[in-house]
Order: sequence, then structure tokens, then C-alpha cells
Amino acid sequence: MKKYIFLIAVLISASVAFAQRSAEARGILDKAYGAYENSKGIKMSFNLATTDESGAEYPAQKGVAFIKGNKFKIEMPTLNTWFDGKTQWVLMKDFNEVNISNPSGEEIASISPLALLGMYKSGYTLKQPVTKTVNGKSAFVIDMIPTASRSEFKDISVAIDKKSHTILQVGLTMKNGMKNNIDVLDYNANYNFPDSDFVFDKDKYPKAEIIDLR
Repeated sequence: MKKYIFLIAVLISASVAFAQRSAEARGILDKAYGAYENSKGIKMSFNLATTDESGAEYPAQKGVAFIKGNKFKIEMPTLNTWFDGKTQWVLMKDFNEVNISNPSGEEIASISPLALLGMYKSGYTLKQPVTKTVNGKSAFVIDMIPTASRSEFKDISVAIDKKSHTILQVGLTMKNGMKNNIDVLDYNANYNFPDSDFVFDKDKYPKAEIIDLR
């Protein structure tokens, strides 16, 4: 009986300690999520580095993201993406082809900062924040581990600027071993974008082939 009482005491102590760490991480992410959610428009430039499951590194790509709530537009050298909160349009420039889809939450989280941050609210275990210097700034780094075995992610690491509560870096590790690392190079929350900016305008791309995958 003493053995079982000791084990239960250890489990309770561990649970309390974990809850405190989780609460600290959640508080930091709450502030970051609020900073994004309350802005009328955010423009950020970023650098995306990808490593495949065999460890091979792809050439890094720079891009610009325009964000308003759960809507976004992302411009990159090889593709442009629009998302109006429900429908996503992806223009693949090399093929002059546009794919239309209604992506899942995890698919959107791969490229949308607001959707990514929102995922911490359920379905993820939050590890204790670690203080590190990221891109020359003091940051809280929080690892998010999915609790569902069906999740496409193995691990998500988010670096939050201690002063501005904005994202400095995101690391995404997929179940297949592929890794994406996103460094935010510039951030400006002083925009007010019309909703039309987040919808693909086919009149601007009259020769593009439209493929509806919905």
C-alpha cells in the first residue's frame, strides 16, 4: 500500500508541475495570438528553409505574407497563395496553374501564423518555455507536441519575441521527417487590408488553368 501511495504522490506532483509549465506556455501563446487576432492587417517577410526526410536541404525561399484575422495571402518566387477563411487558391507559377481547395486546419497551420498559434488551444501538449536568443532577439521558445496520433505534425516549435509578443521563428517537423523552418525577417501590424485581397482574381490571370479540388 505504501508503494502505491508513493507512486500516486509522484504522479500528482508531476501533474501539478506540468500544469504550471503548461499554463505559463499557454499565457505566452495567448498574448501572441491576441496580438495577431486584434490587428486589422499584418505584413511580414520571411525566409523558409526545408529539409526532406532524407536530410537533404532545399534552397531557402523568401516570401511575403499579408494577414487579416484568419485570412491571408502569401507571395513566394514559385507560387502565390490566397485564403479567405474557407477556400484556398494556390497559383503555381511555373505551370500557370491554380488549385482550389478547402484545406484542413493542419494544412492551413503549415503556412498561416494565426492558424498555427490557434492550434495550441486544444490537441497539443505544451512544454515549458525556454529562453533563447532567436534572430538577435530574446525569445520564449515553446514546443508543441500533438496528442492525436493522426496528426500530420510530429513537433511544432514556436519562438515568441518577449517584448512584442510576435512570432520570430517557427519550426515544423512532420511525421515523415520533413522539416520546415520559418524565420520572420520583418513585421508590420499597421495595415488595413480589404477582404478582396485574400481572394484569387481570375481576371488578373486569364491564361491560368483552374483545377478545382474541392
